Amino acid sequence: MKQQFSSKTLIALLCGAVATFNAAAQNSQSTVIVSGSRFEENLNEVPANVQVITREEIAESTSTNIPDILSQIGGLNIRSTAGGQLNLGATVDMGGYGPTAKDTTLILVDGQRINPIDSSGISWESIPLDSINRIEILRGGASVQYGNGALGGVINIITNGGSKTLNQASTSYGSFNTLVNNAIFRNTIDQTTVQLSANTSNTNGWRQNSAANAYSFDGKVTQSLGGKDNVYADLFYSYSNQQMPGGTLGQVGQGNPQLAKFNNIGSGTTVDNSGIRMGLAKALSDTFNLEVDSFYSAKTTFFTQPYYSTTAAGVGAFPTISPSFTKYEGWQANFSPRIKGDFGKFGTSIVGYEFNKASQSSAASYSSIMNQAAQAQGAVINPISSSANASLYNQSVYLIQRNPLTRVIDFAGGYRYQTQSASANGLSIWSGSANPNPNQTYSANAGDIAFNFKYLEGQRIYIKWNQSYRFPNVDEFWTWSSAGGSPSFGGILKPQTAQTYELGGNWQLLKTNLTAAVFSSVSQNEILYNPATYNNSNSPYNINRTGANLNFLSPVTSQLSIGGGGTVQNAFYANGPYQNQAIAQVPNLLLNARA
Repeated sequence: MKQQFSSKTLIALLCGAVATFNAAAQNSQSTVIVSGSRFEENLNEVPANVQVITREEIAESTSTNIPDILSQIGGLNIRSTAGGQLNLGATVDMGGYGPTAKDTTLILVDGQRINPIDSSGISWESIPLDSINRIEILRGGASVQYGNGALGGVINIITNGGSKTLNQASTSYGSFNTLVNNAIFRNTIDQTTVQLSANTSNTNGWRQNSAANAYSFDGKVTQSLGGKDNVYADLFYSYSNQQMPGGTLGQVGQGNPQLAKFNNIGSGTTVDNSGIRMGLAKALSDTFNLEVDSFYSAKTTFFTQPYYSTTAAGVGAFPTISPSFTKYEGWQANFSPRIKGDFGKFGTSIVGYEFNKASQSSAASYSSIMNQAAQAQGAVINPISSSANASLYNQSVYLIQRNPLTRVIDFAGGYRYQTQSASANGLSIWSGSANPNPNQTYSANAGDIAFNFKYLEGQRIYIKWNQSYRFPNVDEFWTWSSAGGSPSFGGILKPQTAQTYELGGNWQLLKTNLTAAVFSSVSQNEILYNPATYNNSNSPYNINRTGANLNFLSPVTSQLSIGGGGTVQNAFYANGPYQNQAIAQVPNLLLNARA
């Protein structure tokens, strides 16, 4: 057993983890990744800032959930309003996007997105820890490869651990009666590999009304077709139940942080998440390879707030209107074929197509006390009720090209064009069912231009320009009222874009592997929420982001390595009335160390 006691701030992240000597080679020429182009390739061939967290590093760390791994080993900025010991719904902020980071960092499992289309968090609990073979962290824009949402970076969680037999289980116990169990079974019969993995996590929480539990199961069957050809199907299911303690009352530094906010007592969220991922890899000839992946997922969330069924909720001249119970339902389907042509000394070409369709709905129920209070404040529905529905239809095509210019210099570039058709309707207690413009189609473009200078074995420098984008999540179609209650339709927003210049590389100094990059970006039409007007909108002002990051890993002995790194970043308005003002929730310094 192992005990875990951790503390994090937005300004500094410091942690410990034991790593084997093998991890020191993670940025060497032998490392194979898929996040750079969606096909397997050598890390040294990728003109991007990529870090690989190995299965061995995960096993030797004290981390019991994926957000902790990304923070403690990856050095990423992780935050959560109510994540507690299990980090349920935690947000990863890559690139300094602050409040909208959930929609600007793309999370993948085996190359397939798991970001929800609304503003809810990532279901990290749906991925059993023992099912993970490695985690690839690609910092910087990657919309050419992955489309919507890959503005700040991409995290690709790879679960394909090969065909080697593996049977293991582990238990971790820590503070506040936190108990985490993991197990994996993998066996190969002839050319068929079956991998079953599961997780259970439970905690009492460190605050009043903060207990949580999560359960997940993943079953993956991979059929080898000879060579590297294979086909797989991966079924997953997860369940989580989390109490919500709310904010701490009192001035900063005062109040009892362990107490739940009065109107959050009894509040909680329950999430059911299930689906299937499928993939095919097939060599068509000596030159061309085909890969196809697809998924379908469905998610249901129940949010309860029993306080708003009590008489106390209706006290005052203008009490806040809020539902006692809200149900959210959504599904998402994706299909993505692509072909890679390897033309030897003339380079490689990748052509792909992506189709995605998704839907999300919500329905809220109100108590009689809330109904009476809402009628007094001008509700147009009696009895009050509210609902919202949105559907998305996405299509995109993309091209990724790599050409050697000399023996040591490669050119890499790419382009993606995506269209999104969105429709929405809803019922608001303040405005009824009026949606003046419920349908809208927008398009977005992504581009890459890069030069990769591989001047010595295992060492390289790259320079890169990138344009990436994100479309709004469906919750950003709605605005709010100062009286609370329910949102009203506000309009379908334009996609935001960002252009980034980046210079980086990786080096081997003695036995130390070093990766570093500097970047500067400017974004347009950034999607932001204005708490003064309760509206989501495209900002008319550009936002600049600059920064640098560093990561190193060095072997001390054959059994021990030390590593660390850090990020310095700045995000601020480039023009307008807020010029030079910083973007909220973006730390200027992040530090990471492990030994």
